[in-house]
Amino acid sequence: MQTQATQFAGGFSDAPIDAAHAFRAAMTVMACPGKIRTLTGAQAPAPLSQAAATLLLTLCDPETGVFLAGEADTPDVRQWLTFHTGAPLVDAGRADFAVGTWTDLQPINAYRIGTSEYPDRSATLIVECAELLQNGAVLSGPGIKDTAHLNLPDIPAFQANSTLYPLGLDFFFTSGTQVAALPRSTQIAEG
Repeated sequence: MQTQATQFAGGFSDAPIDAAHAFRAAMTVMACPGKIRTLTGAQAPAPLSQAAATLLLTLCDPETGVFLAGEADTPDVRQWLTFHTGAPLVDAGRADFAVGTWTDLQPINAYRIGTSEYPDRSATLIVECAELLQNGAVLSGPGIKDTAHLNLPDIPAFQANSTLYPLGLDFFFTSGTQVAALPRSTQIAEG
């Protein structure tokens, strides 16, 4: 268990500037599926990566429900997230954001995919990965000139998600200080 001093540590050192840089990086990878960028600024307790922690600090607030899946759901992570964002911790079915490994985030049909009236009321999953590589699945669609590549943990699941468009889930993939994204509008083929 962390001490009170370390619970309060790990946030942005210059919140307005760090959050602006992080938000731009997050939106860039979401607009350019398959692109990998560096994302730093926050340091959460283990097992969260620096990129996942930075996303959470940038995108979450007291109105944003967060589900911590599997190993990500520790007392230290809960305290850190609550202190720095005020985000309520919720179950998978009410989450705006969920974070964990691909295995821990299962089943993905537990998350909201939006409605025809409000497709934006869906969850975004932050998938913690061992590494991010620009190989494997072939990506095409909005934000991609011809094709892009990204190693995905379960190509058929992402293909099924893209068929739900304009409904569906959006994904960030994080590893250490790296981030990539896969919006629901992206088409996925085997690499």
